[in-house]
Amino acid sequence: MNLIIRLFVTAIVAYLLTKILPGVHFEGFSSAIIFAIVLGVLNIFVKPVLSLFGLPLTILTLGFFALVINAGIILIADYFIDSMVVDGFWWAFIFSILLSIVTSLANSMFSDGD
Repeated sequence: MNLIIRLFVTAIVAYLLTKILPGVHFEGFSSAIIFAIVLGVLNIFVKPVLSLFGLPLTILTLGFFALVINAGIILIADYFIDSMVVDGFWWAFIFSILLSIVTSLANSMFSDGD
């Protein structure tokens, strides 16, 4: 149940962020739900591999490269989802930072203390 709530929170936050950021677009809320699912799958399978290969750069840049990896994951999700459009790397970068911050805050509100 916790996974479904987190996916739904991510979809809501992503959809609302597209209303604020002019460089990221969804066709509708169903696209945001698909995005949340694809993002979850990419975070499970692709992000660890990218993080492992990018570890030297992440250490060298004091963690900044991890933000670049997050933006890359957003761009990969954009590639797989036809109903989502990201206008470039910098929009993906800003979107990933805001998505991480707002989703973390929202998930902390809905966590049951486990």
